[in-house]
Amino acid sequence: MKYELSQHAIDSVAERQIPIEWIERVLSSPAQRMPDRRDAALEHRLGVIEEHEGRVLRVVVNPTAVPIRVVTVYFDRTMKGKL
Repeated sequence: MKYELSQHAIDSVAERQIPIEWIERVLSSPAQRMPDRRDAALEHRLGVIEEHEGRVLRVVVNPTAVPIRVVTVYFDRTMKGKL
């Protein structure tokens, strides 16, 4: 899957030390997808990262961009154990 990271996503990945392969895994096979509450152009993709204590990685994307644009990425504490 082709995608690009926004500058904010690049900064978030570096700051949070999130491996790119985890982002790619969630992008291609999310456990859950949901629309953004504020911006209809954005979609949230969530996936459990077992090798990181089962935490849930949330990847916010603009799926209409070509290639898909990753806006931000972070571990969502509120979703742990819910997927």
